[in-house]
Amino acid sequence: MVGNRTDGVAHDGAGHSDGTGDGRRARHRRGGGADFCEVGMSVVVADVLDTEGEQLAKELAQQARFVHLDVRSAEDWANAVAAAGPLTALVNNAGVLTVGSIETQSAQDFHRVLDANLFGTWLGMRAALPALRRSGAGSAVKMSSTAGMQGYADIGAYVARKWAVRGLTKTAALEFAADGIRVCSVRPGPIRTPMTAEMDDSATAGQPLPRSGTPEEVARMVYFLVTQATYSTGCEFVIDGGAITGSVVDLPSQ
Repeated sequence: MVGNRTDGVAHDGAGHSDGTGDGRRARHRRGGGADFCEVGMSVVVADVLDTEGEQLAKELAQQARFVHLDVRSAEDWANAVAAAGPLTALVNNAGVLTVGSIETQSAQDFHRVLDANLFGTWLGMRAALPALRRSGAGSAVKMSSTAGMQGYADIGAYVARKWAVRGLTKTAALEFAADGIRVCSVRPGPIRTPMTAEMDDSATAGQPLPRSGTPEEVARMVYFLVTQATYSTGCEFVIDGGAITGSVVDLPSQ
């Protein structure tokens, strides 16, 4: 979570303690948290991974602190928001990814992804709304994916969640508008993290910017949305090297 120069910023980067998405979320938070701290904002890092979260908070700055948060728990969310104090921004970054086709994936795994990735986002917005409303000009940023703009085989639960957060973001932007709260989502494409370590360069070779992005590039986008995108709400901000634009094809010379 993120706040004013003297207020609190809540940054939920958690997932589950099974380690899924670990490297990706930790590096996203490190980049975003550092940007906020550098301009004097206070930051609350909230995660189920207590050791990693506490270490991250120590690395950021004196105005950063850690709070235990299971995003599926309304009680944990209430505690995290209370720890932030005056709150001007919420960054939902929790995530779980499981692999399996519609035919083979278990109902348990499907629900596990939606509980952390969708229900947790909804709970977070509900918990943070009163504090964001009191700020007079709050901001909420939802970490999504290009999987919320197109389909991907064998990760149906993840894709379903990303599309759902797209709609939830737009609904929240309408409902929170009267309170001056902006709500946007970030849609990363291929980002180089431990989660994507097995992805080789061929996966990005055909896109307009033929490389994977970095967590720091995503973090800078989040920082922009919180601090500078004052005329944007209900929007999706894509950071994917042009991947969903289409493939660059070398046409034969005439």
